[in-house]
Amino acid sequence: MEFYFPTEFGEQLAFLAASVSALIGLLMLFAPGVTLRLFALQSSRERNDGFVLIRSSLAGFYLGLGATALLLQQIFIYTTFGFSFAVAVFGALLSILSDGGITWRNCLLLVVNFLLAALPLLYVFGIV
Repeated sequence: MEFYFPTEFGEQLAFLAASVSALIGLLMLFAPGVTLRLFALQSSRERNDGFVLIRSSLAGFYLGLGATALLLQQIFIYTTFGFSFAVAVFGALLSILSDGGITWRNCLLLVVNFLLAALPLLYVFGIV
């Protein structure tokens, strides 16, 4: 099986978003403590429930969607990828507005998720 790098600019942007997502997922999977510290969270030493959440749900989402998009490189996968991150953006906006969570970390996460949603959707809808 040969590695395929897209030739169209729009698909390259979608590929870049999938690559960034997969890298973020790998960081979350293998360094959950770093991930928790980046968001000023901590896990108690008696219970490591936070690590399970980071490794399973968050890393699974970022790494799973990113790797699937990289491996299959199909328009439907990029659509799923983009809409999934668009829902994550909606959740972040909802939390920022209703929970009073307007911090630089949450705003950074909002921007990253927005870019991860926008890049593949721009390609899918033929804008780029």
